[in-house]
Amino acid sequence: MRKFNIRKVLDGLTAVSSAASASSAAQQQQAGNRESEIQETLQSEHFQLCKTVRHGFPYQPSALAFDPVQKILAIGTQTGALRLFGRPGVECYCQHDSGAAIIQLQFLINEGALVSALADDTLHLWNLRQKRPAILHSLKFNRERITFCHLPFQSKWLYVGTERGNIHIVNVESFTLSGYVIMWNKAIELSSKSHPGPIVHISDNPMDEGKLLIGFESGTVVLWDLKSKKADYRYSHDEAIHSVAWHHEGKQFICSHSDGTLTIWNVKSPTKPFQTITPHGKQLKDGKKPEPCKPILKVEYKTTRAGEPFIILSGGLSYDTVGRRPCLTVMHGKSTAVLEMDYSIVDFLTLCETPYPNDFQEPYAVVVLLEKDLVLIDLAQNGYPIFENPYPLTIHESPVTCCEYFADCPVDLIPALYSVGARQKRQGYSKKEWPISGGNWGLITQSYPEIIITGHADGSIKFWDASAITLQVLYKLKTAKVFEKSRNKDDRPNTDIVDEDPYAIQIISWCPESRMLCIAGVSAHVIIYRFSKQEVTTEVIPMLEVRLLYEINDIESPDGEQVPPLPTPGTGSNPQSIVPQSHPSTSSSSSDGLRDNVPCLKVKNSPLKQSPGYQIELVIQLVWVSGEPPQQITSLAVNSAYGLVVFGNCNGIAMVDYLQKTVLLNLGTIELYGSNDPYRREPRSPRKTRQPSGAGLCDINEGTMVPEDRCKSPTSDVKDNSFSRSRSSSVTSIDKESREAISALHFCETFTRKADTSPSPCLWVGTTLGTVLVIVLNLPPGGEQRLLQPVIVSPSGTILRLKGAILRMAFLDTTGSLVSPAHEPWREHNVPEDKDEKDKLKKRRPVSVSPSSSQEISENQYAVICSEKQAKVISLPSQNCIYKQNITETSFVLRGDIVSLSNSICLACFCANGHIMTFSLPSLRPLLDVYYLPLTNMRIARTFCFTNNGQALYLVSPTEIQRLTYSQETCENLQEMLGELFTPVETPEAPNRGFFKGLFGGGAQSLDREELFGESASGKASRSLAQHIPGPGGIEGVKGAASGVVGELARARLALDERGQKLGELEEKTAAMLYSADSFSKHAHEMMLKYKDKKWYQF
Repeated sequence: MRKFNIRKVLDGLTAVSSAASASSAAQQQQAGNRESEIQETLQSEHFQLCKTVRHGFPYQPSALAFDPVQKILAIGTQTGALRLFGRPGVECYCQHDSGAAIIQLQFLINEGALVSALADDTLHLWNLRQKRPAILHSLKFNRERITFCHLPFQSKWLYVGTERGNIHIVNVESFTLSGYVIMWNKAIELSSKSHPGPIVHISDNPMDEGKLLIGFESGTVVLWDLKSKKADYRYSHDEAIHSVAWHHEGKQFICSHSDGTLTIWNVKSPTKPFQTITPHGKQLKDGKKPEPCKPILKVEYKTTRAGEPFIILSGGLSYDTVGRRPCLTVMHGKSTAVLEMDYSIVDFLTLCETPYPNDFQEPYAVVVLLEKDLVLIDLAQNGYPIFENPYPLTIHESPVTCCEYFADCPVDLIPALYSVGARQKRQGYSKKEWPISGGNWGLITQSYPEIIITGHADGSIKFWDASAITLQVLYKLKTAKVFEKSRNKDDRPNTDIVDEDPYAIQIISWCPESRMLCIAGVSAHVIIYRFSKQEVTTEVIPMLEVRLLYEINDIESPDGEQVPPLPTPGTGSNPQSIVPQSHPSTSSSSSDGLRDNVPCLKVKNSPLKQSPGYQIELVIQLVWVSGEPPQQITSLAVNSAYGLVVFGNCNGIAMVDYLQKTVLLNLGTIELYGSNDPYRREPRSPRKTRQPSGAGLCDINEGTMVPEDRCKSPTSDVKDNSFSRSRSSSVTSIDKESREAISALHFCETFTRKADTSPSPCLWVGTTLGTVLVIVLNLPPGGEQRLLQPVIVSPSGTILRLKGAILRMAFLDTTGSLVSPAHEPWREHNVPEDKDEKDKLKKRRPVSVSPSSSQEISENQYAVICSEKQAKVISLPSQNCIYKQNITETSFVLRGDIVSLSNSICLACFCANGHIMTFSLPSLRPLLDVYYLPLTNMRIARTFCFTNNGQALYLVSPTEIQRLTYSQETCENLQEMLGELFTPVETPEAPNRGFFKGLFGGGAQSLDREELFGESASGKASRSLAQHIPGPGGIEGVKGAASGVVGELARARLALDERGQKLGELEEKTAAMLYSADSFSKHAHEMMLKYKDKKWYQF
């Protein structure tokens, strides 16, 4: 057995807290010698913290790009995040350090690279050829603001348009500026008397790379000849331009304008448009111009070999369509389809069969980036159906209000949830495969099932399969279905205690083994669900109403009903008032006219059809008491083996037998103490001492409500209550702030008193003032007797104290293994049982599944208790504190979980100061202390959770889940588990010019851009214009970048050359990746020198 000496106790401790912990370590050692030593295997080297993956819809999207050869989609956001999507299961998240908004993204098609343009006037080149993309080069513009970028296919010269109307040219290999500049005044000359505005569009003529089309915001378009450095044509229009698109033959282009019109221009006719279209304008008689419409923000012009071209646009609706949803319009021949979207359109792209702009485009889909969704429309099917989105982008369908994470679940759970969830899927999707199909999956090194449960503001609950760093929705449960919905705001009952989202989920308690689910909602309601694969119709929804009071005077129950008293050691009987009901309350006001005895929500009284999945077992609601609303529930626990659910708030605690549908316990928090005087405690609030109970309840006028008493919905950050657990839940009045709320509940089978010789079923209760109390459960035998005989509950008299609100409790056996709460295995309740099953059921008693159940009864156990400030390990039944750790002095713990890792267990904590810490068990040695993130908002506090095998998660934005690991092993395997974005793919052949075009000219005209933009021809750019910043390169090391990238490129270019491509192009592209490799290391630099002047056949 190992002894804990001071050196080991201090292992992994940070310098800041070492002094404080050393003294407590000495005490622990002395206490530890008295108890049997437990071999601990976890060491500091088992822990390492790193982010794994981010799931969900990119929050506040701002830019969109697609690589048509690699089939990879990129989305940029207003916070500088870059999300890349390949085939379902291949996703990647990157972040620009500056956090500036991404205004445009541009793929280097089939090169495994991407250029991002940011609102802080920087350009960045990302290398996508590694699992974790990294920036190779950056360029910061100092004097001009970037407004538009264009990179022609298979070119290394990027055109950058600015707010001043100038165009600069960047070499994407070296990320340096060319001396070639197109100045705005040279471009427009005398065609306009005023400045033409910022550049809103740049593109080269599909048939002639030497002609550049430049769109200025004011309405002027210029066709610039790059060789002669002058304008060929200037096209002027009265209305501001938003976007421009070419016909693939290069003879026509189309502009979208701010008055809702489209103008089509013939290249050689600059005087007036060939055609003007107002897609949504009402055609007036007498040939007058249609009424102006809203701006057309973007237009795309795509051709097909077999039929009419597609004109696709966003915006342009007429001004009288008030309240109409945002639309995408698809014009094809004579038909115009207007596709309504749920959110405003940020950007859209048409996906085409070819990457070459001078070929028939053959569009097959449109990807539409909305403010809160990503939609793909199938252009090839009638009616333009949408594709079923395989990415987990619906986390935020309704705002997330809480979440729980379960790793290492029973293996049959995910298939069971998937089978009931498959029936909920919508119909009418496109029959085709999802077109974004690039990349490859990583290796699956983790084989255990993981489930994430999210609770939402609309009362829905979603179960997600989170195994092997992926995420897929399994099943959705709508808890609001059980309640009557008010049709409008005026119709709402005046018993509501929240301004909005009355069904919002606050707490989820789930037993994966028995599949029992229990939720607590914001309107002081609790619903218990059973899992069933059968559909049932419930004629009458079972319901209980509980009157939970904050007073210790004798209370007359409204209907004069008294329940048997609870025996309390050292005191007389204490009658409790409860209202067990299986029907809605009839009494809605007490004798003095105050609202009384009514719940906040009305349960449906009609039969309820329940689909396979989670079905209601019981609805419990707290009721108004003498004009005071019920307080929101702060803690919740369910136990399938005992058939009990327990919940508490700042008024007290209630326990319900959900099998017999009866209230077993209904106590004010102070009454739990029995003979121990509760007034010896100092109140939390220094402003006011504790009011005598009952005070403050009669100061509410009839029919009105004190504003502070209105609870807040958990959907907004200020509305949350879990951040300050030691303060009152959701109610800010001083009187209620001093109340002691129930903050933690744990069912277990352990020693309840010092004199106990054997463990027995009990409930451990933790409060916000740091008290732990134990309630004994006397359960009848199993089978039919369980439904007939009452469960007897009684306080044990055991009281333990910690500093700060109690957050979590768990129990260890003599070997240091976790004692799981007893549970019933899941079985189908809606199928009649045969006789053998019934006999088995009679004999069956709920047993704990822990290793301790097979050991000698006289063996002891350990209680692990974690509060906001400290953790204690207490030996049972002696109740001696054998280990103690002060977790934080200046902050407080937001979330603490006792979790398994590497066949051992530890305590994991997340503090409000942003630190993540782990402690060994039972000795509470510090193993990890990392400053992870500052607590920037309440959402993180509300959603952070740890689970087994070193996994954790939180909601990083309203739409995204960030997963992280604190396991060294997972960090090491992460590289293998991540998917690959880049896969070597042949670039399609260029379109055939045809015999006659080759003979008589015509077809695409190529341009030697190097000759025009290179330093020898155009000179050096002004140094003060932009500053080159070398990127950090990739984290995957020098070798992969230098040898892999260059070697791969050489092979790809060899194949291209064999297909008749120019040798010069080969060298140009090889140089691009050589430049990239140079930023990684000297090794790459040497390789560049070695290969630079060699011909393709010498590689």
